[in-house]
Amino acid sequence: MTELRVYLPIYDLQPQFAAYLSTPMRARGYPPFEGEHSLIIEVAPALSIHRICDLALKAAPEMEPGILFTERQFGLMELHSASKQDLGAAGQAVLDGIGAKPEDQLAPVTLFHDIVEDISDQHAIILNRSRDASMLLPGTSLLVYEMMPALFACVAANEAERAAPNVIINDVQMMGASGRIFMSGATADLKVAREAIGKTLDEVKGRKK
Repeated sequence: MTELRVYLPIYDLQPQFAAYLSTPMRARGYPPFEGEHSLIIEVAPALSIHRICDLALKAAPEMEPGILFTERQFGLMELHSASKQDLGAAGQAVLDGIGAKPEDQLAPVTLFHDIVEDISDQHAIILNRSRDASMLLPGTSLLVYEMMPALFACVAANEAERAAPNVIINDVQMMGASGRIFMSGATADLKVAREAIGKTLDEVKGRKK
């Protein structure tokens, strides 16, 4: 039986987050663009994601797959389109196919968040060596945010950018045991971003583990 872990429609991809999803490490398929809409799904067992992908693309063949990936335990995919109608059709086909509802997904859980002010040169250098997005500049403030399941970092980063467009996305770790967001900028902007992340996660309906 397929377990729905994450069912995540993300509307109106913001410029930085869309660019992040389009980097080679993430866009194993077709890269998404700013303003498009994304559907991200995670299921268990991992290989059941191929049935999920088949259901979605047959229902909405104009959707473009950006990521199709199997971890040790979970499978995940990202599809995107300029059409909300296509996204809805693909999502409904998946839900019908596995007999699930959006609220059957896991509810996100915040594990940690902090704003570190006036990042030192050495701290910025070590973080820049492993980042997938924009450079972290010394002297700026750094927002770190961790949650489970990992894929909720995607919608959190997108909505944080929408609420605080002046912040810089340095990294979004969306695969693994937990999701992590690294954003930098002025402390006041990062407080707005942090509030947007918390509000976004609180609004997700889902089951407890």
